[in-house]
Formats: sequence, C-alpha cells, structure tokens
Amino acid sequence: MEYTLLGRTGMRVSRLALGTATFGVAPQEKAAIKLVHRALDLGINFFDTAVTYGNQPRFDRPSAPLAHQRKSAEEILGRALKGHRDDVIIASKVQERLKPGPNGGGPDGAGLSRMFIMQQIERTLRRLGTDYLDIYYAHHPDPSTPIDHTIRAFDDLIHQGKVLYWALSTYPAWQMTEAVMLARQHGWYEPVCHQIGYNLTWRQVERETLPAAQKFGLSHTVFSPLAGGLLTGTKATQRAIGGVQRWMAGSGPGYGPEHIAVAEQMEALRQKWDHTPSNLALAWLLSRPTIASAIIGPETIVELEENVRAVDVQLDTAQMAELDEVGKRLPAPTFSGFQRDPMANVTPASGL
Repeated sequence: MEYTLLGRTGMRVSRLALGTATFGVAPQEKAAIKLVHRALDLGINFFDTAVTYGNQPRFDRPSAPLAHQRKSAEEILGRALKGHRDDVIIASKVQERLKPGPNGGGPDGAGLSRMFIMQQIERTLRRLGTDYLDIYYAHHPDPSTPIDHTIRAFDDLIHQGKVLYWALSTYPAWQMTEAVMLARQHGWYEPVCHQIGYNLTWRQVERETLPAAQKFGLSHTVFSPLAGGLLTGTKATQRAIGGVQRWMAGSGPGYGPEHIAVAEQMEALRQKWDHTPSNLALAWLLSRPTIASAIIGPETIVELEENVRAVDVQLDTAQMAELDEVGKRLPAPTFSGFQRDPMANVTPASGL
C-alpha cells in the first residue's frame, strides 16, 4: 500500500480507502467485518462511512435482510475496527435525511444546521464506538442553511475534540471556494478535503473543481472510482445490480450501449497491457491532480485484493494518454451523487 498526505493536515492516508455504503447488504454483516480486517492486513488505514449508510431502504436487495433488520454501516464498521482505533482514520458524513418532519435532515430539512450536526455527531460516535471522528464531511450542500452557520458548527466540534478535521462532499467549485474563504475570513478551521464522484466516465469535475482544490491546498477523496463496476470490465455489466443502483435502488436502467462500449475498451486494454480493467481505472484516477484516495466498495475479499493491486501499476505517458480517452466523451449521467441529494425522497431508516 502507498500513503499520501491529506490536504495540509500532515496526516497520511492510504491511496485506497474502504467505503462502507452497502455494508449489511453486500457484504452482509459478518462478511463485512472480515472484509475490514483483510483491508487492515493489506495496509488500508482510511475508512469512509456516513450516518445514512447501510440500513436505508435505498440499499435493499432481494438477497439481503430488509433495512429495518440491518445494522447501520457505522455500527458494523465500529465493531470491525474495535482494537484498531489508533491505527486508522475514520471519516463519516452528515446532511442526508434521516426522518420525516421539518428538521429531519436533507436539503430541505436543516441537514447542515447546527442543531442537526450536533445531534448526528453524537449518533455517529456512539455507533462507531469512539469518542472522536478523524474527518466529518458536510455530505451535500444545504441551501436552507447559511454556510457560515455550518462552518461554525464544525469549528466548534473541532474545539470540543469530537472531530479532528472537517471536509466537504459533492460541492460545486464555487461553494467549495466560498467555504474556504469564509473560514479564512473568520479564523475558523478550513475544510481539509472534498469528496467527489470521479472516474473515467464521470469527468465534470475536471473543469473547475479540481483546479479550485489545487489552488486552496485541498485534497480530493473519490467515490465510485470504478463507475459502479462498469470499469471492471464487461462481466460486471451483466450483473442484476450495477452502477448507481448499488447504492440508490430504483435509480433507473442499467448500462446502455455506450457504457458497454467503454467496458469493451477496458477489456481490450487488459489484453494489450496485461493489467485488469479495475487496476487500470484506479491507476489512472490516482495519477490525477489533488486525488489523495479512491474509495473502493468491494463486495468480496477477492474484489478487495484485486483493487489493492492497482497501487503497484506503473503506466508510461503514452499509456496514460490512451487510457485518458476512454469514456471521456460519454454524456453526463442522468443521476450522480454530486448533482443532487440522493436522500431527498427516501423513506427514513427504522429504529430512530
């Protein structure tokens, strides 16, 4: 495993982080704990979760327990990391809707209000079995809450020792810039990184978001680095659940002909260069400016071990240039986590 600095924190994170969005579903709880332990063995020290991951109906699959029967991803991760707290970096997120009502979270429910943030940090710490969080993300922009109120709440959590660093997720470049400038103006702690959806087929962030982060010294962490499995090759396109359907049930049809063509291109490069499609896609992503860590979501240990080999892939300039053209001209997806709040119309989790 390789490690790199996260923003200007002085903290080094593994180039691959383990995502937990589908914990409890794929993999189910016992298998998820084994997956975390294997990730630790392979040198991964960075784990990504959120208060809404795992036991929400949007993750339901026919072969898994129903949402109300599942533990949250935070609970599963906390159990798996017991005894390893000082050796890992845990990131969680707040904003998405958790319950009905005017202040239940989300973009129209005070999701980044001081009230909601202070409520949810206690919930997250309890579930994870820790007294502090390394990184706390504003999961999505909240147009109902002035951003200076949100930043001040995160700043207070840092002063209280409940959070070490705060960060942004799925923000457009102008709002990311606004957050940094407001923090500097008032002497508050600045965001240290920004989480985005980015891969060979999702390139919208290259125009403004990546350059803005580079200007302000922010790192990026990346979700869906393999486009929900598309960039692992043609076999993945035949799965019953793929793409954003993995973490947003009912998000629309699966892969179209233009996506299959991308998977076929990746298969051709496998034959040409003797590297798996997933390794090529991850190696390309990790070479991009500001990218600190790619958040992978393997459902099995075999997939995890395959992903980790990407950090050893060495490609020359010509190979990178050829790879850079794959998927570059695909139209923007009709749904992506960085375009709108995926929890806006989701049934709340049980047991609140």
